[in-house]
Amino acid sequence: MDDTIDEDDIAYVEGIIEGTNEATELADANYDGEIDEDDITQIELIIRGEEQELTFIAPTEVLQPAPPEIITIEKPVERIVVLMAPSTEVLRSIDAEDKIVGVGTHIKDADVLFPELSKLPVIGQWMGPGLDYEAILSLDPDLFLAFVKGPAYMDEEKLPGVMIIGMNLRNPEGFTERVRLLGYIVDKEEEASEYINWHEGWTDEIRSRTEVLSEDEKPKVFHWSFFQPGGDYRTIHETGRIHQMGDIAGGRDMAEGLLGTWPIVDAEWVVTQNPEIIVAQYSSYISSGYGTDASGEMAAAREDIMNRPELAEVTAVKTGNVYMMAFLDIATGGSGCLIGTAYMAKWFHPELFEDLDPQAIHREYLTEFQGLDYDLDEHGVFVYPEPS
Repeated sequence: MDDTIDEDDIAYVEGIIEGTNEATELADANYDGEIDEDDITQIELIIRGEEQELTFIAPTEVLQPAPPEIITIEKPVERIVVLMAPSTEVLRSIDAEDKIVGVGTHIKDADVLFPELSKLPVIGQWMGPGLDYEAILSLDPDLFLAFVKGPAYMDEEKLPGVMIIGMNLRNPEGFTERVRLLGYIVDKEEEASEYINWHEGWTDEIRSRTEVLSEDEKPKVFHWSFFQPGGDYRTIHETGRIHQMGDIAGGRDMAEGLLGTWPIVDAEWVVTQNPEIIVAQYSSYISSGYGTDASGEMAAAREDIMNRPELAEVTAVKTGNVYMMAFLDIATGGSGCLIGTAYMAKWFHPELFEDLDPQAIHREYLTEFQGLDYDLDEHGVFVYPEPS
């Protein structure tokens, strides 16, 4: 019950068999309906990395709520098709990228971040109509690491015999548990633990400083999602990653409680709420991220906000606390959420995080866990303006 399979689990199951410990669902390690010596044998095999199958409860997903699903996957997993960049980044972080045999269009298009993986066969886009089911089947995968399972995202009947797992690795909440599970699935438990320790270390460092703040000490933030110059005022939902990132960074999301996935509000509402900080995220509308070295479009997008007459009296605009963030690159999982959170912390509480260097965290991630020789001093535009 601590997300790690070790000798403590053997001792606990022995206690269940002896009647001194309370039974748990996951104590039935081979999932045959009984907790007995066979489960201890299965746990020992998992610890040694010799298990022939692994049974687990599939990760839950807020975008596609469903009853808990018990999955048994045959081991070893050697051929993986992966749909989204966050899952691909995590597989690379735990030294399992050599198992990837097919990728989604998001990875194909991100050839700077994925110089080799982007050349692999393409299996389509993240939503059901955009998937190339024949391409997936032709790759004979042991595992299809999807974004979200469910009829809105794919037609599973078109993938007979393919093991499918919905693995949302975008959000801070549940990230550690999912990475650890993936480590067990691909036999990279030690590598997953090393990566988790690094990721949790930085996340805990930020959280430890902000969790002691009173609500009055936290700035009111308007998270402006899918920003487009001249576009509408769209914000975030409180179960989403941007809200979770902002919460860790010590901000007060002024849209908390609004209904809808990405609710659209009007300018009058924004003015009435009077945010102290505006963070605008966007994807393909503005040139940014790993694929550009010029900040001109990002600067122009910020000026669009600063020059909107209806926002002239908003505190964030008057004080210049308006920031642009490359949504896909530092706010969309892998360790992007950590990097984006670090930037938010620096913006929200510059004195509290005077010693925090988000770019240094980013550089360490790319070098140590992504294996990339990418000079952040010379390349890439991820936020604007950079924190001082």
